[in-house]
Amino acid sequence: MHYQKSLPRLPVPKLEDTITRYLNAQKPLLNDDQFRKTEELAHAFEKGIGRELHEQLVAQDNQNKHTSYITGPWFDMYLKAREPVVLNFNAFMSFNPDPKSEYNDQLIRATNMTVSAIRFMKTFRAGYLEPEVFHLNPEKSDTEMFKKIIRFVPSSISWFGAYMVNAYPLDMSQYFRLFNSTRLPKLNRDELYTDEKAKHLLVLRNGNFYVFDVIDRDGNMLEPSEIQAHLKYILSDNSPAPAFPLGYLTSENRDTWALLRKNLLDNGNEEALQKVDSAMFCLSLDDFAVKDFVHLSHTMLHGDAANRWYDKSFNLIITKDGTAGINFEHSWGDGVAVLRFQNEVFKDSTKTPAISPQSQPASVDSSRAVQKLDFKLNDALKAGITKAKQKFDATVESLSVNMIQFQEGGKELLKQKKVSPDAVAQLAFQMAFLRQYDQTVATYESCSTAAFKHGRTETIRPASIYTKKCSEAFVKELSKHSTEELHNLIVECSKYHGRLTKEAAMGQGFDRHLFSLRYLALSKGLPLPDFYQDQAYARINHNIISTSTLVSPAVQLGGFGPVVSDGFGVGYQVQDDWIGCNVSSYPARNGKEFLQCIYKSLEDIFNVLKGKKIGS
Repeated sequence: MHYQKSLPRLPVPKLEDTITRYLNAQKPLLNDDQFRKTEELAHAFEKGIGRELHEQLVAQDNQNKHTSYITGPWFDMYLKAREPVVLNFNAFMSFNPDPKSEYNDQLIRATNMTVSAIRFMKTFRAGYLEPEVFHLNPEKSDTEMFKKIIRFVPSSISWFGAYMVNAYPLDMSQYFRLFNSTRLPKLNRDELYTDEKAKHLLVLRNGNFYVFDVIDRDGNMLEPSEIQAHLKYILSDNSPAPAFPLGYLTSENRDTWALLRKNLLDNGNEEALQKVDSAMFCLSLDDFAVKDFVHLSHTMLHGDAANRWYDKSFNLIITKDGTAGINFEHSWGDGVAVLRFQNEVFKDSTKTPAISPQSQPASVDSSRAVQKLDFKLNDALKAGITKAKQKFDATVESLSVNMIQFQEGGKELLKQKKVSPDAVAQLAFQMAFLRQYDQTVATYESCSTAAFKHGRTETIRPASIYTKKCSEAFVKELSKHSTEELHNLIVECSKYHGRLTKEAAMGQGFDRHLFSLRYLALSKGLPLPDFYQDQAYARINHNIISTSTLVSPAVQLGGFGPVVSDGFGVGYQVQDDWIGCNVSSYPARNGKEFLQCIYKSLEDIFNVLKGKKIGS
């Protein structure tokens, strides 16, 4: 946490910049009449009530220098949402297999990953975890020499030292919620709960709940062979699956779940629930092997709710064949913190595994160390679980996941052609949607603002007048344009997308600012300004194409559900020589066809960049 004290604060953008950026993002989504109306409302807001709210927000921000202006509103946005967390908020990232295939045995991998997770937790809590830093010039800053020097710079000014060598330390304030944490369902607004004193792990298998201590009285980790013995005991337990699996309750509407939880507590389950809530994390052991990438996505994104506790900060899921992934609850933190944890666990469990295929479990009495949790259920709870299961099964049944790998090029070729890899991926999504549905719609790309104290995320708005013009040229007017003209249009999109990305990362997007002003108006009991009642405002926040990207040596693939019922959830990665897309959708959209259109778009873009003429 060396840099934490000196991190810069998330800036509140200027109101006029926000309005300009907002109108730029609206332009490709509206016809001329609609745009004129939205422009009028935006300028009236900027001169009137918007200006007052902005000044109040800035004053409030100046009084709360320990945090960022988005922290409170953003926690509220997540915790007040009443939709189920699974599919609506929780995301997943799956691990690459262990390079040594014999280590992909379920028991061995579960033991090694659990040990590595505990090592990470202990390192973090002891204050020895290396700070998370984004290196723009790693040759200078990602060196032992620099790390040695920066250690002697007081933490109150250390950020400036890193900044001098083009390195940006990232906020690590979310990390403490990784462990011993749960989102508790409450009426109207959930609560985040953390109990750092708890020493046990929660293990789910076949819908049954088990706990055992992984830290002893002196604060030391149990021997890996003991952890292995306890997990082996759980994996060989023949207890039948419960008739009413409790995990389904965490897939419910939050108010419904809050009432059922109160019933659970009143029915004598307080101690058992306390064990679940305070556990270090939830290890879910599935009794089947993964068939293919689509099956993998379904397993990690939702799986069988009987064998998950979606409210835990994360579930580490390991299937029968040793395939592993993380499903994480989103209110407490963002992908940056989870990815760091995942990278460290992967590296540690594969490079310095605690046990090997030859290791023998310790000869300990696991039947005494492992406690199986029993829950007392009355008729109302049984009915609640049955109903939750019906709803969950129906929702999951309606979810499609499809994916492609485009093998004809990736980051290397795009950088050689001097275009942004991310811009090309986003352009392909715009082109694909236009080809499939003949329209340009609200699109969301997540961007971390962790370079600031208590930063969360900002939105990049990839649909622009440039992507619209370029997409129309490729999809509708191919014969009218030379290859060189098409090439220039791609470059134009890339430049503009690069600018938007830079602005968002520097806290200069418009979404969070407008969100905070709206939140402020409502919290003060003011009538909602006309600007926010504009249909165009509602439409740009109905994100039909919701996208998120990550590339890491530890991660095989990531994904999330669509954020609206008529949307696509697009997880994508641009690798050195290929591009992967993982798309989720409900029946209102055809994900398979969308991916075919993405493939065609990527093919066309790459051909143009290579100077080839493309056929329609």
